[in-house]
Amino acid sequence: MRLVTPAIVLALRSHGEHGAIVRLLTPDHGLQAAYVRGARGRRMRPILIAGNLVEVRLSARTDAQLAHADVELTHSRAPLLAEPLPAAAIEWAAALTATVLPEGQPYPRLHAALDGLLAAIEAAPSASGWATALVRYELLLLAELGFGLDLDQCAVTGTSEALNAVSPRSGRAVSDGAALRYAGKLFALPTFLRAGGPASLPDILDGLTLTGHFLMRDLVTDRAAPIAEARARLVERLERAAGS
Repeated sequence: MRLVTPAIVLALRSHGEHGAIVRLLTPDHGLQAAYVRGARGRRMRPILIAGNLVEVRLSARTDAQLAHADVELTHSRAPLLAEPLPAAAIEWAAALTATVLPEGQPYPRLHAALDGLLAAIEAAPSASGWATALVRYELLLLAELGFGLDLDQCAVTGTSEALNAVSPRSGRAVSDGAALRYAGKLFALPTFLRAGGPASLPDILDGLTLTGHFLMRDLVTDRAAPIAEARARLVERLERAAGS
C-alpha cells in the first residue's frame, strides 16, 4: 500500500522509544493509523498536533501491516493551544473522531465538516461563531455512523410544526403539545438546529446536551472515560463563557 494524501491530525499514541502511532482523517480513505518515526522528537512534535493539516505519505508491504508515514505540515493550529476554549474544542472534536470512526472507510462529508469546523474555530472571534458548527458536526457524525436523529417530524403526532423537544430514547423530535405529558423527561431542541443561523451560547449548550447523550450512548459506550473528560472540559469552558 502506497498513498499520498492530505489529512487532519487527530491523535497520537507513543510507540517505542521515540516513535508514535498517529491517527489521521483523510478525505478519500477515511481514518488511517500509521507509525511515525521520531514523532516525539523536537522536529515532529509541532507537526503532529491535533487539528493540524498535513500531507502524508503512507506505505506498507501488505494491507494488514501497520503503515509507516512521512508527514509534512501544511497548516498549523498550534497557536490555538494557548486559548483554553478553542483548544478544548479541537481536543474534543479530534478525540471523538479518532475514537468512533472505523479505520479505512471513507467519510468525505465528515472530513469536509471537520475541516470546516476547525477553520471556524481558528477564524471566529468568539465561541458563538463556531460552536453551532460543532453541534452540527456531532449530528453529522451520528448520522454517518447509522445513529442519526429525526428532528423533522413529531414522533407522536407526525406534525412538523412547533418542534422544540427531543425524546432521549428514540432521538425523534416532539412537538410542544405532545411534549406536555413528558414534562421534564425530554431534551430541548434548539431553534438553530432546524432553522439554521446563529445561536446564543445557552442554545448551543442545549444542543451539546442533546448530541452528547446520543454520542455517549450509541458511539462512545465503553470507551467513555478519557473522551468524556475532554467533552467535560469543553462544556465547562462554554458554560463559563455563557456566564452559567
